[in-house]
Formats: sequence, C-alpha cells, structure tokens
Amino acid sequence: MTTTTQTLSAGMNPSPAVARPRDHALRVRACRALNVTVAAVGLVAVAPVMLVVAILVKLSSRGPVFYTQPRVGLDRRRGTPTPEQLRRRTNDAGGRVFTIYKFRTMSADSDRAGQVWASEQDPRITRIGRILRKYRLDELPQLWNVLRGDMNIVGPRPEQPGIFQDLRGKVARYQHRQRVLPGITGWAQVNHPYDQCLDDVRRKVEYDLEYIERRSLTEDLKIMARTIPVMVGRKGSI
Repeated sequence: MTTTTQTLSAGMNPSPAVARPRDHALRVRACRALNVTVAAVGLVAVAPVMLVVAILVKLSSRGPVFYTQPRVGLDRRRGTPTPEQLRRRTNDAGGRVFTIYKFRTMSADSDRAGQVWASEQDPRITRIGRILRKYRLDELPQLWNVLRGDMNIVGPRPEQPGIFQDLRGKVARYQHRQRVLPGITGWAQVNHPYDQCLDDVRRKVEYDLEYIERRSLTEDLKIMARTIPVMVGRKGSI
C-alpha cells in the first residue's frame, strides 16, 4: 500500500462491504436527495449575497455577470467498452457535457487563451474576481447546476472537455471519476490545494476514487461540514 493510499484511508471510514445492486441504488438516490435539498435551501439562503455579488461584478468590469463553460459530467455507461464500441465513438467526451455556471471572475476576453488551468495568481482575474475566488463565492451559481441534475454538492470537480481529454491520457484512472455526478466541493478539494502540476492531479484522483468507493449520506455530510472551514480559511481548492 502506498503512502498516499494510507493517508487517504486514514481520513475516511473503513470500506463498507460490497453493496447489492438494490442497496447501491438506494444509497445513490438518498445521496442525491440530500444534495438537492441542501442546494435548494442554500440557494434561497444565499440569494441576497448573490444579488450583491452580481451587482459588484457588473459594476467593476466590462462583460456579463455570469460565466458559462462546458464541463464533462456523469458517464452513465457501465462496463469496459469493446474495441468495436470504441471505434464507433467518434467523439467520446468521457461523460455527458453540460454547461457550468459561475460568477465571472476574469476579464471578458479571457477565453482567448483557450482551455487552460487557472492559477491563484492568474493575471486574467479581476480585482473583484480575486475576492470572489478567495472565499469561493464565484461557485454559488452552481447550486443551480445541482438542481438541474448536472452536479451534486459533493463529488469530483468537473473539468473542461479539452483538459479532460489531455489528462485522461496522462493520469491513470482519471476517467473513473465520471462514475458519479461531479460536485461543487469534494473529498479532494477539502484535502488538497489548487492543481499546480500532474502530481497534484494524480493525488486528487486518488482522493476522488476513495470518495466514490465510500460514498454515503454520512460522507457527504462530513465533506459539506469540512467545506465551511476550508472556505473561511481559504485552504483547499473548492
């Protein structure tokens, strides 16, 4: 067992016994119900904050209030595809591509750079945007993504299609993250900072796969609870 795996296992409950299909389906529905409930309540609770943020974004820089971007979501396919199936897939995105919503934190022409990772000191980030990112307020519109069924509150962070394709070829089991709905926060985000290199991505994939194996109502609640101090302390990569 590697040091990484030992560290991950120490942070979560012991692995449960292999669930029967019916038990697994019930657990998935229960987790989804929890995430939708939290998103609905949260959206109502933070509506005044979102209104203020929207006004500040609009007044502080040229461009729209919201930023939309394609992200790779849930892969509903089961099992390993055959060579023939792979040949028939002319554009295998790795999962259902959906539109993610965020408050705009970068200059209006930031997309000219294409699909690239954003860093904490990215020069494209506006002054208001830096504050929003600092406290993760730019992610609040994704509560709507949760209600739409694109995401959960808790799950692996969704990636842009171009970056996903690149990482799938470089990081082992990267595509296995798509077995569950992506999330606003996750086990990887509360344990690891922003990606700076491929080793960071590999570490986060281990966290994500650990979460998927142990996913439950209890684990989702624990991660939601840990997200609050991460936001306040500005640690992790939510």
